[in-house]
Amino acid sequence: MLCTRLTNARFLTMDPDRPVAHDLGIWQGRIVGLDEAVTSLPAREVVDLQGATVLPGFIDAHVHLAWTGFKQNTPSIAGRTRVDDVLAVVAEAVARTRAPGDWVSIAGYDQRVLGRHLTAADLDKVSDGRKLYLLHDSGHGCVVNTAVLDLLPAGTPHENGFLAEQAMGAARALRLPHSQEDLAEAIGRAARTCLAEGVTACAEAGIGGTLFGHSPVELGAYQLARDKDLSPLRVQLMVSADLLRPVAAHRTDGIPRALGLGLRTGFGDDRLSVGALKVWTDGGMMARTAALTSPYEGLSHAGQLQDDPEALTNLIVDGHLAGWQLAVHAIGDRAADVALDAIERAQRLRPRPEARHRIEHAGLIRPEQLPRFARLGLSAVVQPGFLRFFGDDYASIMGEERAPWMYRGKAFLDHGIPLVGSSDRPVADGSPLRAVQFMVERASSSGQLIGPDEAVTVDQALHAYTMAGARACHWEDRLGSLTPGKHADLVVLADDPRRVDPSRIGDIEVVETYVEGRPARPRD
Repeated sequence: MLCTRLTNARFLTMDPDRPVAHDLGIWQGRIVGLDEAVTSLPAREVVDLQGATVLPGFIDAHVHLAWTGFKQNTPSIAGRTRVDDVLAVVAEAVARTRAPGDWVSIAGYDQRVLGRHLTAADLDKVSDGRKLYLLHDSGHGCVVNTAVLDLLPAGTPHENGFLAEQAMGAARALRLPHSQEDLAEAIGRAARTCLAEGVTACAEAGIGGTLFGHSPVELGAYQLARDKDLSPLRVQLMVSADLLRPVAAHRTDGIPRALGLGLRTGFGDDRLSVGALKVWTDGGMMARTAALTSPYEGLSHAGQLQDDPEALTNLIVDGHLAGWQLAVHAIGDRAADVALDAIERAQRLRPRPEARHRIEHAGLIRPEQLPRFARLGLSAVVQPGFLRFFGDDYASIMGEERAPWMYRGKAFLDHGIPLVGSSDRPVADGSPLRAVQFMVERASSSGQLIGPDEAVTVDQALHAYTMAGARACHWEDRLGSLTPGKHADLVVLADDPRRVDPSRIGDIEVVETYVEGRPARPRD
């Protein structure tokens, strides 16, 4: 007897051997058969989906869950376009604190909408003795007031209170880490948002490190969230590479740096596991810190690398030698050069053709870099939402020649490079369906076409959020398609993305999300 049979639906399986079905059987959380294999079998529950379309649960291969959850509960200045209005929000948040010396966090900071960066002097007007920390929406910078600047190590670089990249990490280090309890609650809030949008599995893009880490015991918070059953979302954790430490391993192991006990990619179970080693090579386009080979249009600089190229190379090589899958953050083309050179060196020292190393973002890739991606067997983990929501700005700072190279789609596929979909939530909108729409249309929210030659088909875009995401996370044997034997993780849609006009894909209703064959309705 089946636990559940889902019937009267159009199942888009993403399995080329059986692309479409109308019935699906579930036993103990697994898919056991399709159509004639299950239609006549008794079931404890039969669910009539009334003609809905069903896909494998979406996989978001690059998110920041804890950051998303905290941002949802943090005062925000998003949408404010006047400095005075921003300072009014900050003043209100300051008034709600208990005592001088408290930290006040503000979300939603983006200098582009204000026309300039805020300064420490601006914030000092409303700080009333508090320490102010306004996180840039990109996650690659922050603005602080003088009370914070006075506590930073001597020589910490800043521009009138704006701290970028590693300098931002110095400010973060002044604060107490979040408690595991608070982290777990934030993770649960973010997970419920993901589930409401049809996401059933994701890769958390960097825990425990200087830039995006929230606690030195952050992994334990994800275990606590699972133990408290705050969400059924499947989570794979990327570990920040700056946590690697020299080890005295046996010389035949060839491991120069590792985590304690030699922990690496693959540890864990179907609910929570350790994934890739996350290496940051540059910043972001929003903060103008992505490392380019030539300057941004209208600016006199070309961004920045996170460290000396040789130091970054050694970190990437050591992670490869220690057995990790690598997830290398490289947005600008100069950062991509560093990543490609380092991975090529690592593979030459110790060939691991099945390592499935990933380039996170691949935001600006020159034509001549594409064959190297393919030759090294790299996946491109892109964020289509960046161009949907920020595309007009990005196109202007890249210029006419480079704009078509941003967050590519078709060129990756044409070169045999796996195209993997993700959101970088909360930096950008997290809906996979809205991302699929952009991948097909290549139109920003204003209607501007950005790299239209990089458009892909609806099937290819859906593949990026299902099978390609599963493969990038080493989940292809259990997730990514509606194939017998795999987990019954599904998303039920009110319409078929392949049959509606592309302009409507992003508005398709997510009717239900199933994990392990059960509805995963977000809990308040």
